[in-house]
Order: sequence, then structure tokens, then C-alpha cells
Amino acid sequence: MKAPDAPRAGESEVMEWLLEPEEPASRYGALVSLLGKGEESEEVRRARAAISERGWAAGILRKQKPQGFWESRDNLYRPKYTATIWNLIVLADLGMTAKDERVRRPCEFFLAEYSRPDGGFDTPSSDWKRSELCLTGNLARTLSLCGYMQDPKVTAAFDWLVENQMEDGGWHSFYEKAFGKGTLDCWEGLSAFAVFPKSLWTRRIKRSVERGVEFYLQKELHRQGARRYAPWYRFHYPVHYYYDILVGLDVMTKLGYADDKRLDFALTLLKEKRRPDGTWVLERLHPDLGTGAGYRLRKGVTPLALEEEGAPSKWITLTCLQVLKRVEEAR
Repeated sequence: MKAPDAPRAGESEVMEWLLEPEEPASRYGALVSLLGKGEESEEVRRARAAISERGWAAGILRKQKPQGFWESRDNLYRPKYTATIWNLIVLADLGMTAKDERVRRPCEFFLAEYSRPDGGFDTPSSDWKRSELCLTGNLARTLSLCGYMQDPKVTAAFDWLVENQMEDGGWHSFYEKAFGKGTLDCWEGLSAFAVFPKSLWTRRIKRSVERGVEFYLQKELHRQGARRYAPWYRFHYPVHYYYDILVGLDVMTKLGYADDKRLDFALTLLKEKRRPDGTWVLERLHPDLGTGAGYRLRKGVTPLALEEEGAPSKWITLTCLQVLKRVEEAR
């Protein structure tokens, strides 16, 4: 096993910062994933129970309408990024589940209205013949985290992800125009598999994950296209449907590939971004579109922000430390 990097000045202070009770989501994540506390631990139970009471999740829930949606019941997807789907994704990331009615109700909306006959998910107004990759992956992951991992519509979405994988092992939102080639941007399928218990994996899922992981590792999480795409090298949260190197590292290490040397470029970048005080910064809020994105968003997009852009971020720091811990344990 590779020896861990030398401790940084202020490392204990970083842990104290993550454990501050004012933000129970980061406290819960640090207790469980960094300190190894079990779910049965009293301090873990208290932290998880407090997620809906104060901090980021509580702020999101305060904006929810009494009927269980954000913005409009008629459109759960728009406006970006304040409509229902974007808020639900973040609540699931923060540790909330359908045990809370405020999460259960929007989950039921999506199960009832976004599930498609082909097994995937898409907006009810979509006229696409095939379900949409980003929506299918995001909802499969989010609904699994919220407790619906064995719902038939969710398991159908995992089957859809397997069936709609590209020839090279990646995925693409525009299946018919992709000519069998995937893109790093379409990470949502692998992220869904990363939270789907391996006890529920079929042989087809296992093979799909192996092919998908190889697609990313061959590219070292960043090598695609003739030009460097700047937003991939910046760290963001929430990520919505955008990719960056931290997204790639988080998914790869969750899936059990923390020991693969093809992660080294990305890990070096992660370590270089660490501040002398041991924290990482939220570099940009989405939408963060660089030269070569190939599209523009509609006017009036409102970022969904938990923390201040350009400032030390508890969520980015927690994610980076989780990645490094998985790597240390694997090597």
C-alpha cells in the first residue's frame, strides 16, 4: 500500500470545519465517509436528522411549494436551475430520502410522469423517440438515493442505460448523431451505477460498468477532442448534467477503481488545487460554458448555489477528501 501524503498544516482544523453542526450535511458526510462512523452511531443519527432542519437542505426545502414542487407543477424541469428536478437532485446528494414527505412527493411526480415506455426517463413534453440519457442517469441515481432503487421503473432505467451504451463504452445524449461514440460529458449513467448496490447488479450491468469505466480511464478523465475544454478542469457544485474532473474522480473511485494509475493526472490536479489551509474552492457555479461547448443556454438561467463561488467550499472539500481516502485505502 502506498504511504499517505504527509499531513498538511491545518488538517485537523479542516475536519473541525466540516463537522460544524451549522451544516449537518457536511457533518454527516465527514462522520461516515472520512471518520468511519456507522449509521447506528448517535452522532451520525443526529447529523442526518438535522439535514432537513438547518443548512443547505433546509434552505432548499423552505422554497418548496406546499404541494411538493418548486417553481411550477406544470414543468418540473424548467426553469434551469431552480425547478423541481434540480432541487431534488441536490437534496438526494445531501442525504435526504423519501422517508421525508417533502422528498417523497417530488419523487412520486417523476416516477409517475417521467417514466417512458422504453424504460428510460424524459420530460412528458419530449417528442424524442428515445429517452434522454442525462435525465435517465440523473433520475436513476437520485431516485435510488431516495430509496426507490428496487422500484420497477428505476430498475427499468438501469436496464435502459445498459441497452443504450455506445459501442466504445461511453454514453451520449444524442444517440442517433453520435455514431457509436460516447463523450465524457455523459457521466450520469455511471454515476447511477455507482450508488446502485452491487447485490442488485446483473451480469449485464457489471459488464456495462466495466466498459464504461474503461472508456473514462482510457481518456484519463480528461483527454477528449482536439482542444482542452476549460470547464472540465474547474470544480463545481451542484453539477446538474455537467462534467468536470472531480465528477470523474468521484464516480471512478466510488465504483472501485481508485487504484488505477490512469487516475494519476486527475489526482495530481486535485492535489494542486488544494489550498495551504487544506480546503478546496468552489471554482465556478453552473452554467460554466467554455469555448467549444457547442451550445448556448436560454437567457435568464438562475444558478443553484449552496456556497459562494470562489470561496472555500465544504462540499467540494468533503468530496475531494472522500476521493483521496478511497485512493489511499486502495493503493
